Amino acid sequence: MKVLALDTTTRGGSVAIVDDDRVVDERSGDGARTHAERLPAEIVSIAAASQLALSDIDLYAVASGPGSFTGLRIGIATIQGLAFVHGRRVVAIPALEALAQMASLDLATGTLVTSWMDAHRHDVFSAVYRVAAAAPFTSARLIMVEEPAVGDPASTLTRSAARFGRIPGVFIGDGAVMYAARILDADPIARIVPPPLIAGALGRLAIARHADAIEPSAVRPLYVRRPDAEVARDEKRRASSAGTGDGRS
Repeated sequence: MKVLALDTTTRGGSVAIVDDDRVVDERSGDGARTHAERLPAEIVSIAAASQLALSDIDLYAVASGPGSFTGLRIGIATIQGLAFVHGRRVVAIPALEALAQMASLDLATGTLVTSWMDAHRHDVFSAVYRVAAAAPFTSARLIMVEEPAVGDPASTLTRSAARFGRIPGVFIGDGAVMYAARILDADPIARIVPPPLIAGALGRLAIARHADAIEPSAVRPLYVRRPDAEVARDEKRRASSAGTGDGRS
């Protein structure tokens, strides 16, 4: 089974071709250009380099979020369009889970892994997983023990410590690197794993979950935080209501 996987949750992101359990090619995107400028050319390029036509792809995978609102919309729309045109289905996978899968490769059963992605505004997107006794890149490999959330690093660490009685020992992602000093202040022996490319992981996870693939139109982004446009719209409505003395409850 040939899978084309795309991650646009970060500025650079990545794209990969996976054939069964093998990552044939995986490339980082050109972070100096926007996703709108680069896609779908980067996808066409990696497929051609692998001597594949897009019609040869059996399944598509995409990182559903969290991440940049614009990046998510462009990435998901690109995969939806390709899957629709070629009559294929899609597996959507949270980027936080893909990061944790990568971190779990050399970890013992029971280890807690925290994925931290930079959410800007001095916040991180986070989720915590426990490594289970299952093969990597399978659904059973990780057990989610703290659902995706967004918050400042200090409160996120405090929440995890209260829930687990300690700080999880392994952190992965650009947010973990950015706030490594705060993590190490809380636990000097915590392990900080730099963010790897995750398109290959998305592709391998998609193969394991191909039976749960969905129609392109059913893919939904995992924002975690409400889009700025929605927040601004609601604030405008509240201000307008207050200005007109609307007393409706």
